[in-house]
Amino acid sequence: MSHRKTPGDAETLRRRSTVDNSESHADPEQPHQFLRRASHNERICPGHHHPDLAVAETPSPDASHHFCHYTPKCLIAVHRGGQCGPSCRSTPLRYGEEVWHDGTTKTTIRAENEVEANREANNYKFGFRKWKGNVTERPIQDRSDIVKELYSDLSTVKPQAGSVITFGNIVYVFLFGWWISLIYFLICPVMFFTICGAPYGKLCWRMTCFFIWPFGKSIEKASDVMRTCVKSPNCEAIPEETDTEDSKDLTRVKDSAPILVSSPVPIETPEPEVRPKKRSHWCRFSTYVWLLLGYPVLVVVHSLVCVISWLLVFTIPVAKMNARILGTILLMAPEDIHIQTPDKTRGYETKVLLCCYRAFNVYYYKYTVQGINIFALNLLPLVLVTLVIGYTDRGHRYFSAETCFALAITSIIPLSYYIGMGIASISAQSNFAVGAVVNATFGSITEMTFYITALLQGHRAGSKCYEEIVKAALTGTLLGCILFIPGICMVIGGIKHREQRFNSRSAGVSSALLFISIGGVFAPTLFSKTYGNLMCESCTNTPGNASAPFMCKDCHYDTSETDPHLVLSHIEPLVYTISVMLPAAYLIGLIFTLKTHSHIYDIHISDGHGGHGHAGHHVVHWSRWRALAVLIVATLLMAACADLTTENIQPIVAHSSISQYFIGVTVLAMVPELPEIVNGIQFALQNNISLSLEVGSCIAVQVCMIQIPLLILFNAFYDVGFVLVFSDIHLWASIFSVILVNYIFMDGKCDYFQGTALVAVYLILLAVYFFAPSPRSC
Repeated sequence: MSHRKTPGDAETLRRRSTVDNSESHADPEQPHQFLRRASHNERICPGHHHPDLAVAETPSPDASHHFCHYTPKCLIAVHRGGQCGPSCRSTPLRYGEEVWHDGTTKTTIRAENEVEANREANNYKFGFRKWKGNVTERPIQDRSDIVKELYSDLSTVKPQAGSVITFGNIVYVFLFGWWISLIYFLICPVMFFTICGAPYGKLCWRMTCFFIWPFGKSIEKASDVMRTCVKSPNCEAIPEETDTEDSKDLTRVKDSAPILVSSPVPIETPEPEVRPKKRSHWCRFSTYVWLLLGYPVLVVVHSLVCVISWLLVFTIPVAKMNARILGTILLMAPEDIHIQTPDKTRGYETKVLLCCYRAFNVYYYKYTVQGINIFALNLLPLVLVTLVIGYTDRGHRYFSAETCFALAITSIIPLSYYIGMGIASISAQSNFAVGAVVNATFGSITEMTFYITALLQGHRAGSKCYEEIVKAALTGTLLGCILFIPGICMVIGGIKHREQRFNSRSAGVSSALLFISIGGVFAPTLFSKTYGNLMCESCTNTPGNASAPFMCKDCHYDTSETDPHLVLSHIEPLVYTISVMLPAAYLIGLIFTLKTHSHIYDIHISDGHGGHGHAGHHVVHWSRWRALAVLIVATLLMAACADLTTENIQPIVAHSSISQYFIGVTVLAMVPELPEIVNGIQFALQNNISLSLEVGSCIAVQVCMIQIPLLILFNAFYDVGFVLVFSDIHLWASIFSVILVNYIFMDGKCDYFQGTALVAVYLILLAVYFFAPSPRSC
């Protein structure tokens, strides 16, 4: 549709051009404003700041004149064989989410930078421990509003949509508010009695009213200079035109005129009144009276509240509020502190020091400090408490052995987290060779420290019970990684995503290696059952009745007491042969999946369009040297906690009515794997069930192909009596679990029903262990 220009329109355009030119000459900041508008256009570009939109599309060369600047994230494209045809379309992705396209076997995972891309690639490598947490610091502006609120410093007044009367705020009043207000109420008359401390007495009264309900209120600092309303000296407003016939003709021209026109009438601007600078409150006697009588009590009160609310995690806003009160507000001049509602009209310039809207936030489970999750950070002091109690109270005068055992086994959880994060940090910042060595050595350090300390403890005590507990823990780790971890991930992921797909071929490789490893580990057990002698502990018959058969109980195959030559000449060489062949099979699996048949995983890291230009704009939480130091310290602490665990387990083993098999299969096997379980669940929630399944398979393969050969090697150099012969219950439970998992992994699809089946079988096996009699050596 064409438009014709009238003379009036030409005159209007001429005037607009004149006005624009005059403004551009008069305002030197105009080009910068133009650039700011351009940068605003960049910020709304979907390619960079909207991760939910497709990022694989490349802008056409014809669109180069637009202000939109594409800065895509690093992409990890995992091609599972086959090519993406026309049916492949861009799918909204989240970081770490695995998306399978219909009709293809391709999945694409997006990372934020090169280091995170390397971490994601390591997650898909065979035999590597899987890690969910980021190893680099994500910019706070790129995070969701929920996460931004977690890291706020409570100094922003914002419009509140809902009411501040919430369940969490009411719980705050009963947990903290009433007694903090009571302390301030008691300090208030004390400060008034000193006369000179009356200003602080008034402050304590205001804080009494504040702490009973601090939500929706703000604490602000008054400024020395009053705010004045200043008019522009050369501007006047154009009066509103009436809607007449004559005014309609003038409206077309006045629409193009500036809103403010020059005025010849000067207006004098009053200068702001400058108050004399007042004396600092640190030069007053009342301040030192406050620091002597009032402030020390409040230091204890607010510190206690900070510690309690921080340990509760979800009440961290209360900890931030009390820390700000203690470190900033109580050290200010009392007359500078104003407590009021944020929407109150102010006649002076103020600075918001504190403004809290709610005391409870359920999303604080995501909160991290230097990349460390808040729960792992809060459990770190428990490790120090465990070491102090365990090594200073060996006689159990103050704490029972059961308490020391519970503290020691719980301390293993955060140490496992730190070891895992150290492995991920070093692997993400190093090449494949370094990452493989770190994963192979430190990946099993948590379990190996416990196994070796338990065998040493049993060797010193002269008891074979510790060996049986170690074997039960090994079997429990296998059962948990084969059944429980995949099962619980399928259940939780299936509830959210209905049906999830995974790479059946890569799962088949892990399953085949599990078959090989289970066959190798239990080969000496089958050998002993074939060539060993059947021994029965108690055999009886009816006296005087020669035809009555013997009644025998507690029968088992024994190869040590009846024929020691069989053990020395046959079983031990078989064990050493297996300890060499299992790591060799693990190495062949690495070569198969990473070299000769890498298309099964086919990890391709793409930096998109110019991604290398932004690869240096990331901050790593832990450098390689810091991660290595954390690994070494965590390993030493892990060894100490494992030593305390095995030292204090003897009363539980000796006097517990529960089978020692059950203790080893559950507590000692699964507690160190809790960080891995959490990682697997997070993968499943992000629709990345492939990594959830690989979490369990990776641990199970490492147990059979790395940890057990290392135990055999340790026993060869330092004989602790470890013989690779398992009980029947361990043998048949492990074989049945591997067969079941291979059957479920066949079709490459899973849902919550299949996960429920795996969890149910795991619980049935736990029931078998619970009611099983204790080992003979215990």
